[in-house]
Amino acid sequence: MQYTNPVIPGFHPDPSICRVGEDYYLVTSSFEYFPGVPIFHSKDLVHWRQIGHCLTTEQQLPLTGAWSSGGIYAPTLRYHDGWFYMVTTNVSGGGSFFVKAQNPEGPWSEPVQVAQKGIDPSLLFDDDGRVYLQSPTTGVEGDGIYQCEIDMETGGRRSESRLIWKGTGGAHPEGPHLYKINGLYYLMIAEGGTEFGHMETIARSAQPFGPFEPCPHNPILTNRSMGNGIHATGHADLIEAHDGTWWAVCLGIRTVSYPMGHHLGREVFLAPVNWTSDGWPVVGNNTHIEPVMDAPKLPQVLWPDKPPRDDFDNEKLDMMWTFLRNPAGGSWSLTERKGYLVLYGQAASLDEVGTPAFVGRRLCHFSCRAVAKLEFEPQHEGEEAGLTMYMDEDHHYDLAIKFIQGRKKVIFRRTVGSMQLVELRDCPEGAIELQFQALPEKFVASIRSSQTGEIEMGWGETHLLSTEVAGGFVGVMAAMYAISEAQNPAPASFDWFDYEPFQ
Repeated sequence: MQYTNPVIPGFHPDPSICRVGEDYYLVTSSFEYFPGVPIFHSKDLVHWRQIGHCLTTEQQLPLTGAWSSGGIYAPTLRYHDGWFYMVTTNVSGGGSFFVKAQNPEGPWSEPVQVAQKGIDPSLLFDDDGRVYLQSPTTGVEGDGIYQCEIDMETGGRRSESRLIWKGTGGAHPEGPHLYKINGLYYLMIAEGGTEFGHMETIARSAQPFGPFEPCPHNPILTNRSMGNGIHATGHADLIEAHDGTWWAVCLGIRTVSYPMGHHLGREVFLAPVNWTSDGWPVVGNNTHIEPVMDAPKLPQVLWPDKPPRDDFDNEKLDMMWTFLRNPAGGSWSLTERKGYLVLYGQAASLDEVGTPAFVGRRLCHFSCRAVAKLEFEPQHEGEEAGLTMYMDEDHHYDLAIKFIQGRKKVIFRRTVGSMQLVELRDCPEGAIELQFQALPEKFVASIRSSQTGEIEMGWGETHLLSTEVAGGFVGVMAAMYAISEAQNPAPASFDWFDYEPFQ
């Protein structure tokens, strides 16, 4: 049997994986979005379902003022003696820390700060009870991967932090993971930057602090110069399956052909790992990841597909939904009007680093429809509510109802850097459906009402919302939002939200 990459589509970078018996758990970066660090479960390494988040409170994850592509960087997930440990860095405040839980669905503990500086922290629980923390940083010995022994009760160091490897000479050595395999310590890192030159390299030693011997055939994973549509593979984590086979999860990107760019973000890819006769791993098809690969020989366990429509009938948001930074109190409700998601506009707009009323989900397909049915009766100048294709505050396409000079208007606004293009038309009475049809090369915006039928408002290029234009480390979000500077903002009532891929 075969499987198709990516195994987790959409903006889910920097995957880290652990196994408990015949169950596999995986976490990814979440940056400025809240809740933080989504966690997934699989029985066969191919089919994954989200089971929660590791960081669900503002005390665990303060994001006020976090810049775009700030917040949470590169978590590592490990399991030891009945506990799950997730270690990560909040680059917008708080530094590196870990949380722990006995149930991966939560609750997770309050953060324990760790004493070593850097980002992308990782943990190795050694056989003798010692625990080692690795992270890339700049120290007295220069740039590279530093390590210390850590106290898992306090987060303090039990040893000095020492440079253990600088990598093979590629830019930005980062994303370290240390493994103990057959009595040897293997240190795997990402190099080249998380772009088209990305790669994974490895070294080994008989001692946890080295000296480390580089693999003679580094890199062990890279898709640079490949023509199969998958690029930037790296930031990998290794796992031994319960049948004794080895696998790697890593980030990668899928690009639109021309101009080459990616707007879905960095996604989770899976590849087999083979070991050479002299004990070195090789990931994928001779270091390459393919769109279709041979599946693990594990019993398949498929999870039910999510229905295309969320009717907002539950008292809790589905875990696919996310907020932009920590949501303001009173900015949203599922109980105020049964069967509706109600947003109350905040003063922060989509054009600034702030906390708008914003509930979004990751865009996971090049071709899909995102549609929301909205009831909104604004009363104050400038009040606005609608649907956005959002990359960051400088790159987003918005389709909304807005109150302008005493009248309701439908607005389609394209914001790209310092340029903004706006289309306006009169707004039909009553509820309207706001739709973005995503195609590989463009987003097409339209509205529908019982009075008017479907009306196209315009379109914007996907390339202008790509990382190659916007920069940063995230992907496009399809989000409902509301904006108001009024003390008593008009409620924006979303009856349902549809997300449906198509060929």
